Parts: sequence; structure tokens; C-alpha cells
Amino acid sequence: MSNVKCQISNIQRQLEAVYPADEAREMAWWIMEEETGLSRSQILTGCKITTNFSHLQEIVERLLHFEPIQYIFGHTFWAGLDIKVTPATLIPRPETAELVERILNQQSKIKNQKSKIHVLDVGTGSGCIAIALKKAHPEWQVTGIDISPEAIEVARENARRNNVEIDFLVADIFNQKSEIKNQKYDIIVSNPPYIRESEKSSMRPNVLNYEPATALFVPDNDPLKFYRHIAELFKNQKSKIKNQKYLFFEMNEAFSEEMKTLLQQAGYIDIQITRDIYGKARIIEGRMA
Repeated sequence: MSNVKCQISNIQRQLEAVYPADEAREMAWWIMEEETGLSRSQILTGCKITTNFSHLQEIVERLLHFEPIQYIFGHTFWAGLDIKVTPATLIPRPETAELVERILNQQSKIKNQKSKIHVLDVGTGSGCIAIALKKAHPEWQVTGIDISPEAIEVARENARRNNVEIDFLVADIFNQKSEIKNQKYDIIVSNPPYIRESEKSSMRPNVLNYEPATALFVPDNDPLKFYRHIAELFKNQKSKIKNQKYLFFEMNEAFSEEMKTLLQQAGYIDIQITRDIYGKARIIEGRMA
């Protein structure tokens, strides 16, 4: 067995002490791809490797303490994009890619030959949603906002590395004086904090101990506060496109019925709930006529 394959097997064996075997194997390969600069197929076909592996154990030790591999290497590949991540931003999930896909699947409805589509991504974090939408539709005008200046800096860098132009702004939707409230948007999308404080005990340490709590958790006594505020904010705005004002949320599956009621009471119609790849009610959408 080659030195590289021996290293992969050794890393996998150590990581299996705390991770499922499949996850340990994928992380071992990711480490080797990052460290060698080669793809998996290149490694498997025996490309010459001159990398010094002296610090691999340091990476393994960090993983054994549940530090996310995406933070260790400073980026992740998500929905065909290379996305920088830091402890100031959430790590993009597959479910969020499904949210983007859901929006794009509705594009036949969300269009008008005479108008530009204006999109607002609330709580943009790394900017992954905004960037994926802009990549798919360069003609859309996309804005991403976040309360965290550090997250906005990461989002701006991600826009540069993925060659798209997006307005990323530090803004607080709860601030009555925010200029965002005076703008017109045709689509609002958000993956806001939706995990209840009481759910912390069931979460994995790689999430709980490393990812930003402000982007994850909401109080048990008001778990829908972000959704309620965004829905009301959008309801009171005018759209540039008649009868095409759409709202898309990623949500906690435990509150799918409450979310449906919330949107109905706010005046939204054509409400739909979509289940994610794990069978959980994860995406909700509605239209304000």
C-alpha cells in the first residue's frame, strides 16, 4: 500500500473513535486532498506526491476534539460552490441547498420580461444562498444582510471568489430605522436561527461548541420570532412585479404547522411545505398577492 493510502487508513482508524465510519473515511480523504492538492482520482491513480505529512496528526487531534473540518481548512464545497467559512458563519448544509433549489424550481413563476428580480437574503452568513441564486440568475439583483460584520466580510469574500456581484450589508431587521425596510423586493429568503435552546442537549459537539450560537438558537418562549418579523416586514412592502412577491424559509420541522398558520394569518397564499432529503418538513414558501 502506498504511503498516502497508509496515511488515509491511519487517519480514518483514529477518527472512527468518535465519528461514524463513513464520515471518518470522508474526512480522511478530504484531509489528504487538501494536503496534497490532488483530487481523489489522482491519488488513487498514483500521482507522485511530495507532501510532508508531519502535521497531519495536529489536524486529526483537532477533529478528535470535534472542531469542524470546514473550519480547519477554512472552506467547504457546497452546491457546486467553494465557500469560505469561519467561526463567524454557519457551515452550509445540504438542506439549505434544497432551499435554493426550491426557489430556482419556481423560476417560471418568478419572472417578468420587463422587470429585474430583486432578492433579499436575510441572515446571509457566509452568503451561500445569495451567491447560489446569483450564479443561477446573473440578471437578478441580490442583496444579503446580516447583523454580524464579521459574517458580512466573509460573504463579500465569497462573492469575489465565486465571481458574482452582490450587495452585502450589515443590517438588523429589528431596527425600525434600517434602510432595508424602505426597499422593494420580489423574493425574500431566509434561513434564520430556529433551534430552540432546549434542543441543545441533543446536538453534536462539533455544532454546539464551534458554530455561532446567535445564528443557531432561539428562545423556547418565542421560537418563531424571526419568521414573524420577516413575514410582516415583507407583507408591508411593495413589489415591482404584480402578484409575484415570494417568501421562502428554511425552518424547524417541529413547527411546520405553526409556520403555516403564521403565514396564513399574515395574509400569504399558495403556502407550500417541502420535505428535505431526510424526510423532514424543512422548507416553507408563500406568496403575497
